[in-house]
Amino acid sequence: MLIDFHVHAFADSIAARAMEKLSNTAKIIPHTDGTVADTIKKQKEWGIDLGVLLPIATKPSQQNTINNWAAEVGRNFEEIIPFGSVHPYAEDALEELERIKALGLKGVKLHPDYQGFFIDDPKAFRIYEKCAELSLPVVFHAGFDAVSPDVIHALPKASLNAHRAVPQMTMILAHMGGARCWDDVEQFLVGEDIYFDISFTAGEISSEQAKRIIKNHGADKILFASDCPWSCPLSEINLIEGLGLSDAEKEMIYYKNAERLLEL
Repeated sequence: MLIDFHVHAFADSIAARAMEKLSNTAKIIPHTDGTVADTIKKQKEWGIDLGVLLPIATKPSQQNTINNWAAEVGRNFEEIIPFGSVHPYAEDALEELERIKALGLKGVKLHPDYQGFFIDDPKAFRIYEKCAELSLPVVFHAGFDAVSPDVIHALPKASLNAHRAVPQMTMILAHMGGARCWDDVEQFLVGEDIYFDISFTAGEISSEQAKRIIKNHGADKILFASDCPWSCPLSEINLIEGLGLSDAEKEMIYYKNAERLLEL
């Protein structure tokens, strides 16, 4: 069983435009055309059973449309488990979180770089508290992102500040706790009650550091993920398979931790 906890796709009407813009920004050749249909097709080719779709509301005005679309995807495609998104500074963000829960979406994606907020900004804590109240896990982009190369909005120390401010929120930090910030991940985050996903880490992190983080943090708090279409999940599988982890540890990472978080 393989559950990819970090997948991106777009509505058919905007997929080509969005993929071109994002590909140019990140200077990455994508592995899908950005549509849900092609994502599912590639998932099957790669042996992925379920993909967790993580949309991002980059503006407050996008919340309603994005969450309606995500819910529709969830109704129409059993291979996809959709999250919702809110903009932390939207006036109606708390009401939209209630609607996300009512729509049956399984969690919330926040991207501090794309949404223009720092993860430990107290103005965002009301969002975290509401997600905790509604039992909605939150996936944060963490660490470096090409869209904001000079300012990292979710550094490991700041992520720790946010976690300690609202410890009841189920926090999932993408990219092994913070892309390209793994020394600080080890200093500030390893051992905390926080989940890391391993998306877009293959080829970026050394095997030695990846294994050390997983062993010291605990495999029960690591989620298999790719960041598809920006990374192929086979790359992250190869990373995990090369670390000398036990079968029990790999099962937790590949699907058991996700099943528990998603209440499957």
